[in-house]
Amino acid sequence: MLSAPLPRPEFTLTDTVGAPYAFADRTSGSLTLLFFGYTSCPDVCPNHLSQLAEARRLLADEDPSLADAVKVVFVTVDPPRDTPAHVERWLAHFDSSFVGLVGDEASLRAAQEAAFVPTAERDVDGADADYTVSHAAYVLAYTPDDQAHLRYGISTRAEDWVHDLRILARDGWPGP
Repeated sequence: MLSAPLPRPEFTLTDTVGAPYAFADRTSGSLTLLFFGYTSCPDVCPNHLSQLAEARRLLADEDPSLADAVKVVFVTVDPPRDTPAHVERWLAHFDSSFVGLVGDEASLRAAQEAAFVPTAERDVDGADADYTVSHAAYVLAYTPDDQAHLRYGISTRAEDWVHDLRILARDGWPGP
């Protein structure tokens, strides 16, 4: 749990079909999981997204409306390699309902700052195609009150997600 809630950030990036996606407007009032990462990530990103995809499948088996209530938004922090088409194909390996967002360096930095997430940095010169990117390794959960009260780390398993998402999708945030 965060020591103080964070407001749902306002930023506009581009979705994987090339349309503007105003995050706050498109997700307001909904349970939204926001994650900044990149498709070439060797561990953190595929782990988070596979656990989230499994959690959505488990929720859908229980009650499809629960799974539908959860929006997952992935924002790349690696614009040189993560084209819209590449992000879309990569996310489809996990769950085709996941929203992928792209942008240029400046707009991605602004989005991270708006979400109070440390800005990502390339670990080596971008000339090396095998570079890695240091990025926030957690998912922010925005509840229907348009606040993030929870931050989920890399050790969050699908069963943990199911437990929490079931409560948050049905009841929202329990109060102040």
